[in-house]
Amino acid sequence: MLDLANSFDLIIPELILTGAGLLLLLVAAWGGDQLSRPIAILAATALFGAGIALVPDLHFGTDGPQTLAFNGLLRVDSFALFAKAMIYLAAIGALIIAPAFFASPAAGEERGMRAEYPILIIFASVGMSIMVSASDFMALYLGLELNSLAAYVLAAILRKDDRSAEAGLKYFVLGALASGILLYGMSLLYGFTGGTDFATVRAGLEGDLAYGPLFGLIFVMAGLAFKIAAVPFHMWTPDVYEGAPTPVTAFFATAPKVAAVALTARVVFDVFGGQVLAWQQIVMFAALASIVFGALGAIGQENLKRLLAYSSINNVGFILLGLAVADQAGASAMLIYLFIYVAMSLGSFTALLMLRGDDGDLFETFGDIKGLAVTQPALAWCLLLFMFSLAGIPPLLGFYSKFVVFQATVEAGLVVFAAIAIAASVIGAFYYIKFVKVMFFDEPAELVTGKSGMAHWVLLALTALIISPLGYLLTPSLTDLADKAARSLFFTI
Repeated sequence: MLDLANSFDLIIPELILTGAGLLLLLVAAWGGDQLSRPIAILAATALFGAGIALVPDLHFGTDGPQTLAFNGLLRVDSFALFAKAMIYLAAIGALIIAPAFFASPAAGEERGMRAEYPILIIFASVGMSIMVSASDFMALYLGLELNSLAAYVLAAILRKDDRSAEAGLKYFVLGALASGILLYGMSLLYGFTGGTDFATVRAGLEGDLAYGPLFGLIFVMAGLAFKIAAVPFHMWTPDVYEGAPTPVTAFFATAPKVAAVALTARVVFDVFGGQVLAWQQIVMFAALASIVFGALGAIGQENLKRLLAYSSINNVGFILLGLAVADQAGASAMLIYLFIYVAMSLGSFTALLMLRGDDGDLFETFGDIKGLAVTQPALAWCLLLFMFSLAGIPPLLGFYSKFVVFQATVEAGLVVFAAIAIAASVIGAFYYIKFVKVMFFDEPAELVTGKSGMAHWVLLALTALIISPLGYLLTPSLTDLADKAARSLFFTI
């Protein structure tokens, strides 16, 4: 009974979100779409409350046997808490920027936000919370599918919009394929080790790795690579990012990315920690391929959402570079990069949502933002900050995120890989600088003349401040939290 009480105490954030989601589902069923805005506010409040519940343990750090819940199905340590905090913040951002988009002509005949949108965000967040805390393949798959099912609907939430429907269908088909690959890998590991909990599987993989378990490892890594959009399992990302509603794309680029990366880190260290050489080369290949392909693939893009999709693939490569280091310093660098990346992505997509005309039409191509510095100077400068930060140009905080990853890579003796990544990051700077040329030096297109809401400006200003040189004031606290999280990831129970 005491163990059950402790388990429920550990999952208070998930209980808050589950209760809020079920309650708001009833409200939406009775009140309909006209209550979508109050439902969104309540959903954001629930996410904020769940985040507040994380603060004490996140501040002091927690690991050890007391972090295990439900007989080892979940592990709520500092690593999970750090990931959950980023997930909830990104989800709140996706709720803040949504109403203005759904009220615009871009939503077609379905003007106004649907009441289901914030509820799906909540349930996706619950799934992601389970993912980052999973200590058993059953819990892992449960959280993954809960998140995925909500994400498929979110991508296609504009039912009468062809691009949204296409994005939802592509995401569903390829996501189902990836889930099948992951499930097959988990089944192989269960068959060869006799268990589904991470500790049992890890014990069963000790010593020389036979071909059977090796195939299981490869299939699991392939399934996870799809979820984080790493090369060569990135093919869905540009189409889904372009076709999905922009607030949904902002959500996909942040919260699920955090959950998938955290889950991957949890699996490789908790399950495959005794077979580092078996997975390290897979992760290193995916990291370098993602960096290079993301940089080259974005060069010819004219659609800004599609460009940011390739930028996402590129940044995932740098995150995986920290994971490939396979030590505590690399894991800490990965988490620091992930936090800064969430701020940069959320700010970038908020800026895209503010590219609107007087009649509310939304714009998303380079041709639309020509001369933006003339018509919307504040927006142009913010967009420039985000692009330069994504490129890793000092003194913006995006430079610091790349620096800590490169530092961990070099200290681990992977100098050649760090050099390749640095060279590829220089290539990637080309398409970020294109924003400067188009916004500041081209003749004004005078299309982006509409007014944006206060919520958008507040979120844009907040994220811009975080990635500005003032953001370095946060780095001591961020580094401390990331170190605690990385340390708990390597804590053996």
